[in-house]
Amino acid sequence: MGLLAGDFSGQLLAYLSLGPIFIIVGFVTLIIFKRELHTISFLGGLAFNEGVNWLIKNVIREPRPCEEAHSTVTTKYGMPSSHSQFMWFFSVYSFLFLYLRMHQTNNARFLDLLWRHVLSICLVTVALLVSYSRVYLLYHTWSQVLYGGVAGSIMAIAWFAFTQEILTPLFPRIAAWPISEFFLIRDTSLIPNILWFEYTVTRAEARNRQRKLGTKLQ
Repeated sequence: MGLLAGDFSGQLLAYLSLGPIFIIVGFVTLIIFKRELHTISFLGGLAFNEGVNWLIKNVIREPRPCEEAHSTVTTKYGMPSSHSQFMWFFSVYSFLFLYLRMHQTNNARFLDLLWRHVLSICLVTVALLVSYSRVYLLYHTWSQVLYGGVAGSIMAIAWFAFTQEILTPLFPRIAAWPISEFFLIRDTSLIPNILWFEYTVTRAEARNRQRKLGTKLQ
């Protein structure tokens, strides 16, 4: 559908609706550079979520609104919205990860908690905006977006539980496989806050190397 000239809200929402593409690119980049099993599992959950969405669409077969306005859509069915389901899966899973996986330590500072709250609000806001964009741009009805959000949220909770209870205990064994060692795939599931851990380890190593360099130059 062509947006009307001067429809800045529509243009902004159209860019926001590209969010799933940016998220996938971000995950691929993270996996290439971090090679962490939980990140791989998260991407696997997103892929599984997309598969479930495709299956539901082809079972219900509810058409999109104003099909004639969109000649470039890849699927003619709209129930549930794949964008909405994707974004709510990502947001709800990330929320669970922030508050349950990256659990707080006893000496957690105020700012450590604040950034989690701010990030959670941003995740929900983006999910809402992307969902709204699909209705505004006439790709979906409100019910298609609503059920997509519900499906994505349920899938996120189920995948998070599956990852924590089934996959996480297997990660140390998987990380020890020869092929995992060859590709430098690692398991950080036992580290409560990977960001803080990487920061402190990197800082300590940098200081250690700086001291060694200073010793050599004397």
